[in-house]
Amino acid sequence: MMDEEKRLSRKKNILFSAAAVVLLCVLLFPLYWALITSLKTEQEIFQNPPTFYPHVLNTKSYAAQVETGDFNMFRSFGNSFLISLGATIIAVLLAVPASYGIAKYHFKARKVMLLSFLVTQMLPVSVLLTPMFIMFKNMHVYNTWVAAVLADATIGIPFSVLILKNYFASIPKDLEEAAYLDGCNKFSAFVRILIPIAKPGVMVCAIFSFLYAWGDLAYGMTFILDQEKRPITAGIFNFMGQYGTKWSYLTAFAVVTIIPVALIFIFMQKYIVSGMTSGAVKG
Repeated sequence: MMDEEKRLSRKKNILFSAAAVVLLCVLLFPLYWALITSLKTEQEIFQNPPTFYPHVLNTKSYAAQVETGDFNMFRSFGNSFLISLGATIIAVLLAVPASYGIAKYHFKARKVMLLSFLVTQMLPVSVLLTPMFIMFKNMHVYNTWVAAVLADATIGIPFSVLILKNYFASIPKDLEEAAYLDGCNKFSAFVRILIPIAKPGVMVCAIFSFLYAWGDLAYGMTFILDQEKRPITAGIFNFMGQYGTKWSYLTAFAVVTIIPVALIFIFMQKYIVSGMTSGAVKG
């Protein structure tokens, strides 16, 4: 009987592993196709039947990324980094105390506030563009990095609050009371005790806020008109206008743009996995 259960369990594990491999291949195939397309010649790209690897290695598409012209990739990378970093800092600084207050203090508008964070996550970007445009115009920050930073921060704040709320709610009240007995006030206990405990969640919120801002296109295109200030995502349209239908150049641009995202997931996956799983369990 036990042997039969072990065989069934082994078969299930093999089946689930095979399904996971197939799903992974499906998810990674677009990235693989973009990579090999960037290394093909234009003739080979439109060859029928299509080839699954470049027969003639073409690196001109990558050399073109660093050529000077109307579009400067390094400048756009710098713009995206500054905008993403600024949006991340604002999102974390506002989400940490907000989530703590929602988790630890019970007040009448608490449920309404949580619902508002959920609703803002579901609103399409197009709904927010017009009121933000009017607000930034009145604030005299339109066509500056400040507008893009503030707009991108609105993406990360609701997500961060919903994630961190579970962390702070799971922290025993005895820890705070022990900190008060040791001479800490509310602020020092929050900074020295509670935030370090919630560090995995804070890291996850910072990473995803950065990635949200890095991948944003609508806000960067709408609130920044100056080409020299636009982020890397908006620059792809300049590339399309500059190179027309040269798909090897466009896919090379896409591959280069994805590199920072891939590096973040590779080096920060420990924080991402632990933060997401801990938040799910503690909620």
